[in-house]
Amino acid sequence: MAWVYLLIASVFEVVFALATDATHGFTELWPSLLTAAAASGGIFFLSLALKSLDVGVGYTVWTGIGSVGTVVFASIVFHETITPAKAVAFVLIIGGVLGLKLADKLSATA
Repeated sequence: MAWVYLLIASVFEVVFALATDATHGFTELWPSLLTAAAASGGIFFLSLALKSLDVGVGYTVWTGIGSVGTVVFASIVFHETITPAKAVAFVLIIGGVLGLKLADKLSATA
């Protein structure tokens, strides 16, 4: 269940980042409220995940998924460009996240 909580926390992290951009320095009410709610939701679900996961693994996966998700959705919502260098970085981040998940799974069975 910890990984489900971590995925939910990651969705909140993406919403938080995208909403923060829309606040225009916290001068827009609704995006600012959405930002605060998403930050709270992300931290809440991260804390639930960290009951079972090591903090190093959980936090790194959370920020990795949040980072990649933010760039992907920012390209869709805000029409930001995904360059080849960004694509390579995504692959490296995703590989690291998968490696951490695998390492966590292997240590649980040992």
